[in-house]
Amino acid sequence: MATWFIFSGLNDGFHLSLGVISCVFVSWLSADLLFSDRRIGIAARIGQFFRMSGYFVWLMWQVVLSNLHLLKLAFQGPTALSPQIIRYETTLKSDFEKFLLANSITLTPGTITMKILGNTFYVHAVSDFTAKGLDGEMERRISAIFNPQPKGGKSNG
Repeated sequence: MATWFIFSGLNDGFHLSLGVISCVFVSWLSADLLFSDRRIGIAARIGQFFRMSGYFVWLMWQVVLSNLHLLKLAFQGPTALSPQIIRYETTLKSDFEKFLLANSITLTPGTITMKILGNTFYVHAVSDFTAKGLDGEMERRISAIFNPQPKGGKSNG
């Protein structure tokens, strides 16, 4: 809502109340997507928020690196391209985690998530380098947001 408020320039009572009503309605509709497990407390949610923020910083760095790689490919010409479709199996459990992975892959230049069937992602990559970028690091980081390791560092499973 803050973004809309800043960019719209409409700050009268009517538009602000419509904005609040819209935010509440959209939050209510999408609550099950983000908060599928209602047993998690506020402290854990705050931890997820900070881990997600760290993930977004890491993702933006990956976007910069991928852009530099695509710039290099552009100067090398079409012979440097080796388009391919990669079949990637994920161990992520929730729909939101899979959604986040699919969108992170697509946001990274040179790769596009084409299809998701269960735990299988089909990803188009423009080169061998971008295909090798699907090494599981992105998935591990997403998993760590929602399933943090205990303080000792090892899980009990």
